[in-house]
Amino acid sequence: MRTGNDLELVHLTKRYGGTVAVRDLNHVFRNGTYVCLLGPSGCGKSTTLRMIAGHESVSEGGIVLDGQDISALPPARRGTAMMFQSYALFPHLSVRDNVAFSLRMKGTGKPARHKAADEMLELVDMGHLAERLPAQLSGGQQQRVALARALVTKPRVLLLDEPLSALDPFLRIRVRGELKRLQRELGISFIHVTHGQDEALALADEIVVMNDAVIEQAGTARDVFGAPRTEFVARFIGGHNVIELEGARYALRADEVRLAEEGRPATVTIVEYQGDRVAVTARLGPAEVLALVPEAHFFANPKNPGDAVCLDWDEGRLHRLLA
Repeated sequence: MRTGNDLELVHLTKRYGGTVAVRDLNHVFRNGTYVCLLGPSGCGKSTTLRMIAGHESVSEGGIVLDGQDISALPPARRGTAMMFQSYALFPHLSVRDNVAFSLRMKGTGKPARHKAADEMLELVDMGHLAERLPAQLSGGQQQRVALARALVTKPRVLLLDEPLSALDPFLRIRVRGELKRLQRELGISFIHVTHGQDEALALADEIVVMNDAVIEQAGTARDVFGAPRTEFVARFIGGHNVIELEGARYALRADEVRLAEEGRPATVTIVEYQGDRVAVTARLGPAEVLALVPEAHFFANPKNPGDAVCLDWDEGRLHRLLA
């Protein structure tokens, strides 16, 4: 059931000359959810985000927010705000004035816009650095300032274009937790473009997987990971094997594959230690099959490339894919 502030894409299409970047998308983003648009480079996810924001024109179809078609509105009147991958902070303005800039453009008085900026900076734990210039901040701090600037206009939908890509792995994990906290506290929709499967699984209430300008699958993180619909989704989301049996294709989670005393004979090709588990790739006929083996189980009887092994799994764990 739709609610107020739902965002809907209606036959949304974007063409650049003879190239179709986004093809006939139909999807409802529920109000108050964290959605990740996930897919490889060039699949159309960033173009979709930019059309929602108003930074790309729509070739066909519409974008509806809370019952109103916003496709023809300028970005500032859409009820959306976008946080860019580059952060795009003004180097000559203080942190406070960067955050308050959009309010200044709307004619908001200095005391009121500074008050609003300070509130947003406190929300992202940057109030103590309000007087600094962007060059005096770390990458993670700049990211928080950009986030505060996007939120200061109180948008109904926040759009994030790969916001964590410039951060080191440790900081990326920390900041994605902060993003999820903010989304829950604010109660608005976040639509977050990423090509990182782990990022999408960690953050999203809903994952929308895009491929070749269309939506390949959409659902909860658990549904998309546990029940991929197509070979592309199974391979791209990771952690799955795609196996052909009797002319049909199946997905099999790598953590469901066991090294056993009896089973299908295979030859180990790659062994990767991953801390709590060991990733063992083995050649089974013409295919390679990945098994994620618990660390203790693996080292009780370790294997090396070239070793013969037996692979086993429960047939009931095979998930049939669409042709």
